[in-house]
Amino acid sequence: MAEQDTRQIQLRIDESKMTSTYANTIRTSSTQDEVVLDFGMNLPVQGQNNEPALLFSVGSRVIMNWPAAKRLAISLGQVIRQYEERNGEIKIQAPGGGAPAAGNGDAPKLAD
Repeated sequence: MAEQDTRQIQLRIDESKMTSTYANTIRTSSTQDEVVLDFGMNLPVQGQNNEPALLFSVGSRVIMNWPAAKRLAISLGQVIRQYEERNGEIKIQAPGGGAPAAGNGDAPKLAD
């Protein structure tokens, strides 16, 4: 039986070029090789015929491969579960602060 390698690798984190932004919405798209995450702000605007509308202002785009996207999904799931265990279920509100959004794929659609 081979002995396991017990060496430890030191991780250094360089935050010197980091920027922080706030996002209240995300748009996702994908290719065979990558996942594209657009983070931004939903901003209320006046649409045609004075109808209320939302403008999705993209602030950051993150492109990652599928294994990295899966690690992100697992990590987010863990941190959300921990938050909800301490603070209760996070309610997802419909646009405009109405009732919680339906969980059957009826997410708000962005205009093209």
